[in-house]
Amino acid sequence: MKLNTLKPASGSVKTCKRVGRGAGSGLGGTSTRGHKGAKARSGYKRKIGFEGGQMPLQRRLPKFGFKNINRVEYKAVNLDAIQDLATAKNLDKITLIDIIEAGLASRKQLVKILGNGQLTTKVDVEANAFSKSAEAAIIAAGGNATKL
Repeated sequence: MKLNTLKPASGSVKTCKRVGRGAGSGLGGTSTRGHKGAKARSGYKRKIGFEGGQMPLQRRLPKFGFKNINRVEYKAVNLDAIQDLATAKNLDKITLIDIIEAGLASRKQLVKILGNGQLTTKVDVEANAFSKSAEAAIIAAGGNATKL
C-alpha cells in the first residue's frame, strides 16, 4: 500500500455540483442557470402545463363530450355474489349492511343488483336498485326484492 494508491471507499464521496462557489470552481457566476429569464431567478416555479408562452396542449385540443352532473352511479352486485353470500352466512334476508360487511360495496356507494348468475335459494334482498332480470330471478326463487 502506497500513499499514491489510496482512494476513498466507494459511495463515501458525494459527486454533487457545488454551484455558486466562485469563478475558480467553474460553476460560479450564473451557477448553471443561464442568463436572465424566469428560470434564472430564485423562487421560480413552473406552472403545470406551461409551455414557455406557447399555447398549452390542454388549451389547443378541442373540447368534446358531456358530463351529466345529475348522474347516479351504482356499485354493481350480481346474483351469483348474492347466492354466495347467502350460502356462506346462511342468510334468508340480505340487507345493504350485509353487502357492505361482505366487502361487495362501501358505505357511501349505492348498490344495484344485476341479474348475472343463478339464484337457487329463497332470499329477501334489500338494495338501492334492481335490474329487471335480477328482480324477476329473486321473485322466481321465492324471495322479495325491496328497493330502499
